[in-house]
Amino acid sequence: MTAIDAIILGIIQGLTEFLPVSSSGHIEIGVAILGIQTKNNLLFSVVVHSATCLSTIVVFRKDLWLLLTELFQLKKDATDFAINLIISAVPIAIIGLTYDKEIESFFSGEILLVGFMLLITGLLLSLTYYAPKRSGEITRGRALLIGLSQAVAILPGISRSGATISTALLMGVEKGQAARFSFLMVLIPILGGSALKLSDFLENPEMTEGISNWVLVIGFIAAFCSGLAACKWMISIVKKGKLIYFAFYCFAIGSIAIIISL
Repeated sequence: MTAIDAIILGIIQGLTEFLPVSSSGHIEIGVAILGIQTKNNLLFSVVVHSATCLSTIVVFRKDLWLLLTELFQLKKDATDFAINLIISAVPIAIIGLTYDKEIESFFSGEILLVGFMLLITGLLLSLTYYAPKRSGEITRGRALLIGLSQAVAILPGISRSGATISTALLMGVEKGQAARFSFLMVLIPILGGSALKLSDFLENPEMTEGISNWVLVIGFIAAFCSGLAACKWMISIVKKGKLIYFAFYCFAIGSIAIIISL
C-alpha cells in the first residue's frame, strides 16, 4: 500500500463512515480497484476507523462533555442515555469477541458479498421514507434493537450509520436523536475493538509486515479530516429526511460491484 493509496482509502473511510453507504464496503471496493496486495487490510481498517472515531469526538465534544458532567452529577437523563449507549454496544461486543476470526475473513476483497450487502443497505434506507413521523425517545428496548443493527453492520456493505439510523427512525425515534445516538454509540465498540487489535499488533510486530507506519499515519489523517466534514453534513441530511437519495446510490454501487465480481 502506497501513500497515495492510503490517502484515497482514508478519504473514502472518512466520508463513508458517516454517510449511510458503508465505509467497510467502500474500503473493500477501493482495495480491489486499486489492486492493493497486503494481508494487513484489517490493520489499516482499524487505524482509519479510529480516525473517524476521533472526528466523532471532536464534532460531539460539547455533547460528550455535558454528558460526562451530568453523569458525575447523577442526573437521570444523562444516566439513562449512558446506559442506553452501553446496552447498544452489547450485541456487537458479543459477536466481535466470539467470532473474531470469522469477521476477519470478510475483509478479503470479496466484492460480491459487498455488492449484495449494499443492496440490503439501500433497502433499509428506502424503508425510512415510510417511517412514522413521531418524536419518540431512545428506550432500553430500542437501544438494544439499534445495537443489534450495528452488530449486523459488521458485514462489509451494510452501513453502520445507515442501519442504526434507519432502525431508530422506523421505531419512531426523532430524527435528531436518531443521528446523535447513532454517532455516539459507535464510540464504545470502536475504541474497545481498536484497543484490542492494536495491542495484538504491538505484541506481534510481524503482523504489520507489508504496510509502513508512515502509510498508516497518512491514512489516519485523511480519514480524520474527511470524517469531520461528513459527520456534520450527515446530521443535517438526517434532519431533512434525505436518506432516500443514498438508497439509490447503494442500489447503483451494489449492482456495479456484483457485475464486476461476476
